[in-house]
Amino acid sequence: MRPAGKIAGALGDLPNSKTVAHFDQAVDSFFEAHLRGKPALDRVMYTASALGDHSMIWLALGALQGPVSGKSWRPLVRAGTLLGAESVLVNGLVKLAFRRQRPDVTEPHPLPLRTPLTSSFPSGHASAAFFAAALLRSGSSWPIYYTLATIVASSRVHVRMHHASDVIAGATLGAALGELARAAFPLLAPQR
Repeated sequence: MRPAGKIAGALGDLPNSKTVAHFDQAVDSFFEAHLRGKPALDRVMYTASALGDHSMIWLALGALQGPVSGKSWRPLVRAGTLLGAESVLVNGLVKLAFRRQRPDVTEPHPLPLRTPLTSSFPSGHASAAFFAAALLRSGSSWPIYYTLATIVASSRVHVRMHHASDVIAGATLGAALGELARAAFPLLAPQR
């Protein structure tokens, strides 16, 4: 096997290591003991997870950037284009490299939930959430976007669609890609 193939194989196995499995189990046990099964919290987390589907919440917030900035539809188009590119990269190329199984769920979900067909690692919801937070933040608004991103990302563990390590990897990747996109293609780019 070529060195590049060995490195790719080692990276692909990383999410399935014993250390990562122990971490994921500990976080899942915490959610099970302290957070899941509380009707109000379940509703918040299932709603957050649903709003993260196809980046709906982030596109809506991008659309609001237009009227606030006086630049009409441009921020929405730019946000949609950048979120689409991020999704292709993460949900297509990156997930193909790992092909990790999603958490086993034996009991039915207490609320309706779409089941994705892609690999579990990394979390696309977490990646898109932190990508969008980096893209949308401005001035003193950054805590709002990062709080929403954290809720959407952690909802994926709560609803058992992802392991905790999937969410951490997705959030880290999304934040890094978001900072790069923000520097290269700001939503509120000046008109020429």
